[in-house]
Amino acid sequence: MKREKKKDLLFSKSGNRFEAGCDEAGRGCLAGPVVAAAVILKTPIPGLNDSKKLSEKQRIDIAEKIKLMAHAYHIAFVDEGKIDEINILNASILAMHFALDGLSVRPNHILVDGNRFIPYGKISHSCVIKGDGLYQSIAAASILAKTARDAFMKQMHETYPQYQWNINKGYPTKSHVAAIKNFGICSIHRRTFGIVRDICQNQGFD
Repeated sequence: MKREKKKDLLFSKSGNRFEAGCDEAGRGCLAGPVVAAAVILKTPIPGLNDSKKLSEKQRIDIAEKIKLMAHAYHIAFVDEGKIDEINILNASILAMHFALDGLSVRPNHILVDGNRFIPYGKISHSCVIKGDGLYQSIAAASILAKTARDAFMKQMHETYPQYQWNINKGYPTKSHVAAIKNFGICSIHRRTFGIVRDICQNQGFD
């Protein structure tokens, strides 16, 4: 199966074969879900790049193009309770599997950002370190996952404004850590992560 790097579309050149890109967002956060997306592209999308190299506005604009132009896509969430139960690596892979479950088209091959993945049925896969900067399908997945998670955390900001999730999206920024110290934790904090774990242990939470 021939694959083209950088700005070229990545899918099989032979017959009706489809390649799905997978990526996730939110692994390093102290609160909220990990979100994954799976995308099968049918044409190159101008301006597509690693989500971390785009502004928030650029991500939102390109996410809409991806949804309109992709052959198939799906976005999946795994919440903080499941993350605490099975750990973030397994939760990230589970979210990717859920995203693949939701595709309207079955892929023949899966491209995964990173170096760890659990096989998805009998479909072959390739792990690509920093793949979101190399392959359009993975970059598309990274953008859909990131924009979906950011939107969710902005919603949660309305319920818990003290943590400023509209700005930090749940990552362990100085302001987020300071807010946890001042106000304690809430229902969507991950109890096995960093300062949240320390607070739970000190207060005798399970």
